[in-house]
Amino acid sequence: MSDCLFCKIIAGEIPSTKVYEDEYVYAFKDINPLAPVHVLIVPKNHISGASEITSENSAVVSKIFETAARLAKELGIAEDGFRIVTNCGEHGCQSVKHLHFHLLGGKQLTADMG
Repeated sequence: MSDCLFCKIIAGEIPSTKVYEDEYVYAFKDINPLAPVHVLIVPKNHISGASEITSENSAVVSKIFETAARLAKELGIAEDGFRIVTNCGEHGCQSVKHLHFHLLGGKQLTADMG
């Protein structure tokens, strides 16, 4: 999608601090982190949000969670714990209309975070 911020980041048109990439997902540091570790994990194929997950595109969600587990270990937050969050739609506070998951950790999280 040509006007999607995350599609532009994946394409390298907008800079990001990449922490992981494979053929299915791209992960990069959030520019406004809510925790010491705050990584966004996005599918490379544009899916506008969680409400658009179907049987045809749902396999990428398992790839996202596999990536989250891998990054949690690599970034040192797996043992103490972490949070994975996705927002969907306006009322869910989704700011970019491209499916993305926030991986948060590195400190004691509170109920009002992410």
